[in-house]
Amino acid sequence: MTLTLFRKALWALAGVAALALVWLLLWADYRADLVRAEREPAFQADFELTDHRGMFRTQEDFTGLWMLVFFGFANCPDVCPTTLSEVAAIMKGLGDDAEQVQPLFISIDPERDTPSALADFVPRFEAGIIGLTGTPDQIATTSDTFKIFYEKIEEASTPDGYTMSHSSQLFLFGREAGYVASWAYGTPAEEILADLRERIAQ
Repeated sequence: MTLTLFRKALWALAGVAALALVWLLLWADYRADLVRAEREPAFQADFELTDHRGMFRTQEDFTGLWMLVFFGFANCPDVCPTTLSEVAAIMKGLGDDAEQVQPLFISIDPERDTPSALADFVPRFEAGIIGLTGTPDQIATTSDTFKIFYEKIEEASTPDGYTMSHSSQLFLFGREAGYVASWAYGTPAEEILADLRERIAQ
């Protein structure tokens, strides 16, 4: 009887040890995935567009800088100007560190947002924001890369009879154009500023 109990105890211990080994292996895989995710961004910023001064621009022009990227359109009545005003507050709050950050406004309304239209729009926010636009195909390709949504919506009461629905998060990309973070519309500028300061200081 004692020998049988002893054997059962041994089998139980062996089972516990096996479970512990499986747990350790899974935990090691999980940690490895976390490290890999930190080293390998979810996606890279990738675009070939024209800025509000008529200059051709790609992500490589901003190598070495952090990029704050927002997609929108100049005729936007609320979300876009609100977000760009927050970007201006963030840039001001960064002080000397602002020279390490380049804010970009990418239009999802190429029909109306010509370089000259953006040249009238983005300087209003006095934050060094660069407006970017392009052909419909270029904008579609860029939106696919950044995984954002946009859609033209017919609306008779708006300028030219339509408005745009679009993703409204603010993106942050690192010095090598890798995705770092994003903040939902309505996130306080102070919260974004604190997060950005911490990342720049690392």
